[in-house]
Amino acid sequence: MKNIIVLLIVLAQLGVPALAVAQTDEEQVKTTLRAYKAALENLSVAGTEKYFTVDSEILETGKVEGSYQDYIAHHIGPELGHFKSFTYNNYKVNVRMAGEYAFATETYVYVIVLKDSGKVIERQGAATSVLHKEDGMWKIMKSHNSSRAVKKSAH
Repeated sequence: MKNIIVLLIVLAQLGVPALAVAQTDEEQVKTTLRAYKAALENLSVAGTEKYFTVDSEILETGKVEGSYQDYIAHHIGPELGHFKSFTYNNYKVNVRMAGEYAFATETYVYVIVLKDSGKVIERQGAATSVLHKEDGMWKIMKSHNSSRAVKKSAH
């Protein structure tokens, strides 16, 4: 334990965050995906470009949205302005590593409450993402997400 503390102190002095040392690549991929999800839940895409490659591509429910920059400018960015809240429930993520690439599958239920009407939208969703490691950070290269109405159980 003492050796780990000394190593972390030395790495911190060299400017290497302890969290980055402690996390595996798979955990770093999950951290990137969760950070992006958290930004959406906070109703803000500010600074989220860092989670995407410059040549990223977003696909959503049967449509190619373009790059992440296109997506935030013409789709999700303006959409968030109409939301009172946006939350994810039952969020699960599985990651498969392949060298400098990672393949992730996320499943969740999201709930949106609209600002003006108070209408509640609940959808079951899934996303598949391909991430690439650039400059020591895992970034989303391709993301394809889709959703459908939540099936209510008949009890």
